[in-house]
Amino acid sequence: MSGPVALGAAVVAGLALWIAFPPYGRWWAAPLGVALLAVSVRQQRMAVAAGLGAATGMTFFVPLLSFTGLQIGWWPWLLLATLQARFMAALGCAAVYTSGLVDRQPWAWPLVMGLLWTAQEALRSRIPFGGFPWGRLAFSQADAPTLRWAALGGAPLVTFVVTTAGALVAMAVWRLTATPRRSAGRAVVLVGAASIMLLLGEVVPTPAANGRSVVVAVVQGNVPRMGLDFNAQRRAVLDNHVDATLNLADDVRAGRRPRPNLVIWPENASDIDPLTNADAATRITQAARAIDAPILVGAVLQGPRPGTVRNAGLVWTAAEGPTDTYVKRHPVPFAEYVPMRSLIRRVTPLVDRVRADFVAGSDPGPLNIGGVPVGDVICFEVAYDALVRDSVGRGAQLLAVQTNNATFNHAQASQQLAMVRLRAVEHARPALMASTVGISAFVEPDGTAVDATAMNTSAVLVREVRLASARTLATRLGPAPEAIMVGGALAVLAAAWYRRRANRSTANRPVGRPRDKPPTAGPPRGARRSFLTWGTLPKRFHRRRRRPS
Repeated sequence: MSGPVALGAAVVAGLALWIAFPPYGRWWAAPLGVALLAVSVRQQRMAVAAGLGAATGMTFFVPLLSFTGLQIGWWPWLLLATLQARFMAALGCAAVYTSGLVDRQPWAWPLVMGLLWTAQEALRSRIPFGGFPWGRLAFSQADAPTLRWAALGGAPLVTFVVTTAGALVAMAVWRLTATPRRSAGRAVVLVGAASIMLLLGEVVPTPAANGRSVVVAVVQGNVPRMGLDFNAQRRAVLDNHVDATLNLADDVRAGRRPRPNLVIWPENASDIDPLTNADAATRITQAARAIDAPILVGAVLQGPRPGTVRNAGLVWTAAEGPTDTYVKRHPVPFAEYVPMRSLIRRVTPLVDRVRADFVAGSDPGPLNIGGVPVGDVICFEVAYDALVRDSVGRGAQLLAVQTNNATFNHAQASQQLAMVRLRAVEHARPALMASTVGISAFVEPDGTAVDATAMNTSAVLVREVRLASARTLATRLGPAPEAIMVGGALAVLAAAWYRRRANRSTANRPVGRPRDKPPTAGPPRGARRSFLTWGTLPKRFHRRRRRPS
């Protein structure tokens, strides 16, 4: 493929990946984006493949992560997108590096592409500073049949299925462009195989919720103004959530709504530490007493050291006040804490917007809220496989994702809801998302979102939820599926390195020395051939006889 055409395909690949995610939600565009990237890098030099991968990454991540630039400025947004695009550049290099290994066994190419893509996502979900998993292909599949694959292998398996299907489509394109008349049938078979992979998710079984039913209320109190300055409106935000809960209590007494067994407030519902501020504690106790149910309060707590704070979920009852606490285990770098603060300050004073560094918690929970074991997940934590899995593994029967989207927009909130839907299927748990400004919603164990709220409004959701305790295969296997895929990708790269090294040694070997054997056209007499190479040599080599010298 010529340079301009390859670049165009790489750019379109990034755009296709972007529209696969909410708010557009064209899930079928994800495998098409994979196919276009695979076609663009085929038979390119590694430097060119890296550039094409970077082009795909930039056209994908720049619009996908645009919500990060709404409040913190354009250059941190572009810096983050560029960092993520570099992983796509590495993916392009890896695809070309392994091409010589799989050219002799074309059937292996889709599997190799699936392994490489999954390994790339695993890497960028961990480095640097704990990684940034936003934009994993699995998170684009909330409305797709492929979503149910999560019950077998989690998000890594969903990504693998989508990528492998896209690589099958790429193989069909290669066949058609090489020999259109002779390969039309094979191309149809390849596209059919890709479609079957995507649609097979519909038949993946998911355990049904088998626990008791509880009534859950989600309070979306809203904030006076959008933006980072919501922290200056801390008392107004707390009052909004208290007042909305008091109104719900009035509806319960009037019989207009059922009494909830537990109430969920979002992240940052109380940025005033109620453990040190008596007035904030009084307001929260007033709401708990009125609704006669425990409240999970998203709060910012001072300490444990001077100049540090914690992002926490507090279980608050009218009788005892705070009874149980979950502290966010993965604070967001450069948003909730600033690594290398003194060094970064020399580059930009924006780091001082984060006035106190958030300290990570260590206990995964679950929280006991009115006798219900709830797995608390705070904001971006929902993107990390292990953080959600740990809570479910320790007995959580309901997942509650507390988030504050006041600094972002509808695109970010809808992408986050898609992650909640995948987690519900992955662990067969009912889930909910509670936001200060929206989107708040309940999610069934099959991934269906219900009662979703609008953005920038005050709303209260009340729904009867059936708890679940059964474990999916994905929950039982834990990190094993991803580890196997990453191991497979490393094995393929190692085999490609060995093959390239052997080829260089053969090319550099001196010619004409007495101990060198003359090249032969076929295998040694009597040698047994692998089923992978059988039939590739002329039949005359099968019965070759040695002539007398």
